Amino acid sequence: MHVTLRTPVAQPPAQVFAGFTRELFLALAPPFPKLRLHRFDGCQRGDQVEIELVSGPLRQRWTSLITDHGVQPDGTHFFIDEGQISPAPLRFWRHRHLIEPGPNGGSVIVDALEFRTASPVLDALLYPLMWAQFAYRKPIYRRVFA
Repeated sequence: MHVTLRTPVAQPPAQVFAGFTRELFLALAPPFPKLRLHRFDGCQRGDQVEIELVSGPLRQRWTSLITDHGVQPDGTHFFIDEGQISPAPLRFWRHRHLIEPGPNGGSVIVDALEFRTASPVLDALLYPLMWAQFAYRKPIYRRVFA
């Protein structure tokens, strides 16, 4: 299942890419489920992010590896995180973060997600939740990268 959200921001791509820090990661966390950050190496190939999702007594680990990063010929900065240990019911996770050049020297942040569970029906049921979790980021991106 694919989910893509686009958020225009005022800062140029290199500046936005540099702003993807531990502090931004924590600011982007939605209120539910509660997130505990155990490790954040950064956004370059080989870096890892380890979190724990807490929902009442239920705790699930989620570890992602940054598998690629760089700058494309058109000036788009990017990094890709892929789930190594994913919370149930996810079986596959890939999140492409693209920071495309935008109008007037700004950027467009693109969150391009791909996820799978064991069932296409469950994938479809999770789609609105995934969309909402990442739509939550839009006003935060706009404020941070104003």
